[in-house]
Amino acid sequence: MPDTRTEIEDPEAAGEIQRSEGEDRGGLDAEPPEIVHTPPLEALDRYSTKSLDRAANAHLARFTLGITPYGLSSTFFTWWVHLMGAPGKQVQLMEKAARKAMRLGVYAGQLARNPDTPPCVEPLPHDHRFEHEGWQSWPYNLIYQAFLLNQQWWYNAACDIDGVGAREEQVVSFLSRQLLDMVSPSNFIATNPEVAQATLREGGANLVRGFQNFLEDWERAISGKLPVGTEGYLPGRQVATTPGKVVFRTHLLELIQYAPRTKKVKPEPILIVPAWIMKYYILDLSPHNSLVGYLVDQGFTVFMVSWRNPTSEDRDKGMDDYFDAVDEAMDAVSAIVPDVRMHGVGYCLGGTLMAAKAAQMARDGDDRLATLTLLATQTDFEEPGELQLFVSESEVAFLENMMWDQGYLDTKQMAGAFQLLRSADLIWSRYIHEYLMGRRQEMFDLMAWNADATRMPYRMHSEYLRRIFLGNELAEGKYRMGGQPVSIHDIDVPVFCVSTTSDHVAPWQSVYKLHLLADTVITFVLTSGGHNAGIISEPGHGGRTFLIRTTDEEEPHSSPDSWMAAAERRDGSWWPAMVEWLGERSGKEGPPPDLGTGQSPYQATCNAPGSYVFQR
Repeated sequence: MPDTRTEIEDPEAAGEIQRSEGEDRGGLDAEPPEIVHTPPLEALDRYSTKSLDRAANAHLARFTLGITPYGLSSTFFTWWVHLMGAPGKQVQLMEKAARKAMRLGVYAGQLARNPDTPPCVEPLPHDHRFEHEGWQSWPYNLIYQAFLLNQQWWYNAACDIDGVGAREEQVVSFLSRQLLDMVSPSNFIATNPEVAQATLREGGANLVRGFQNFLEDWERAISGKLPVGTEGYLPGRQVATTPGKVVFRTHLLELIQYAPRTKKVKPEPILIVPAWIMKYYILDLSPHNSLVGYLVDQGFTVFMVSWRNPTSEDRDKGMDDYFDAVDEAMDAVSAIVPDVRMHGVGYCLGGTLMAAKAAQMARDGDDRLATLTLLATQTDFEEPGELQLFVSESEVAFLENMMWDQGYLDTKQMAGAFQLLRSADLIWSRYIHEYLMGRRQEMFDLMAWNADATRMPYRMHSEYLRRIFLGNELAEGKYRMGGQPVSIHDIDVPVFCVSTTSDHVAPWQSVYKLHLLADTVITFVLTSGGHNAGIISEPGHGGRTFLIRTTDEEEPHSSPDSWMAAAERRDGSWWPAMVEWLGERSGKEGPPPDLGTGQSPYQATCNAPGSYVFQR
């Protein structure tokens, strides 16, 4: 039988037209042509040129940890060309360089007369590299002051250039800071007083230990092992220890139901959907700081999604597959705890998933949700914070080529971007302490969890970056679920939204934009801490504070600054506030439900934390 497909000129743009056999015969009963829309990533490649490009860039990406050199080169070229065309800016920079050199010279002269002369420039509040007392003695004080003045000059050179967009300025400023951090005087034995003193005091033994640490880390890295110390924080032993059972399993998730610890529980269960970027047990760490354990102790029936760690076989799993998995988990919760609505909780990307799901449910008249709690979750990605430095059209295309070859985004490639956001703390501080000082940093539960990374499927990550992150389709009401667009505006259940003051992944001003999108009652919490540490804020955690305020749907919109001024300030953990909020929206307590239904597919099987959490 001849091939009945008719190729059009540009199959990548318009897809492929496949005609039925009846139409080719010209019969009256012939079916209309079937248009098979091939996604651009999988479009036909007649001459294999696209495959060649992908293969070349995929191999290059292994050396750059997935960061595109093309987009960075283009950004720096744009900055440089506009700087060359701005003689006034050049004069300003020359003037600043001369003034900073004079300041350093004056400071050096003052030091010669008075060794206790205060520095001419102070490090930024988050820069702890020069806190050791040795930096206040000569010549180290002059060395680090010269470095900080140079750092200031480069910031001025990167910013405030006509014709250069805000994002380009941020990228140039960020990367110039990364390059300067590489040559910081704190990174070298001769120019770091703390390292120099330790080397003289120990006769170089610290460097021997540091070299041994480096070799051990290198061996673990190439063999796929987790970092040193993580063996003391194994799921099911030291972390993720809250008792429970796996009551439902699909290819993408395991659903854990936790055993009750109180004689009576609230009738409405809680379903927690974490991000699948990392393992779920960020919310079930050690017994003393487990959010899951805390909720169970407060009389709630808690269900947790544990995502599968995808492999190359899951390359074609897309966002729709993850939405369907959440829907299946909700069906399971409704079957185990019937005739009541549930409290939905989403964390990070899992929160974005839950927000979109809640919007779809409201659109379709599905009333299974009683409330929605979002933790460090963005629904509007117009201003996504420093992560936008790594997400551009060039970067996404580069990542797609790499994921096309692998079938997934690897853990090392994903972790590299997050480490660069806080390179002074996560890269250079570790380098100094472990390799120059020869002292291992003490491992703790949150750090061990952070090292237990996961992969992300090729198609899902591409769709997320293009449609939700770059396209911002969810905020604009263009994201389609079930064939129709969904709108956050349709969410009609009360929302409890938590953000953190030092979040580099989901800045709180971006999270706050939920007020512009959702037409419902929102209780917004702004707590101290970062993206992870601010959420893991158990009662008794020292130094924690938070702001809280409820906004009705009819209340006029307030700016983030106005909200801060009007919000109530409280000391301590925000967890009790969430429990109080959930309790006010729950029914009368009663006997706890059984673990599972006792029948397939919702029959309790293995103990928590299940099996997917151990996949690497």
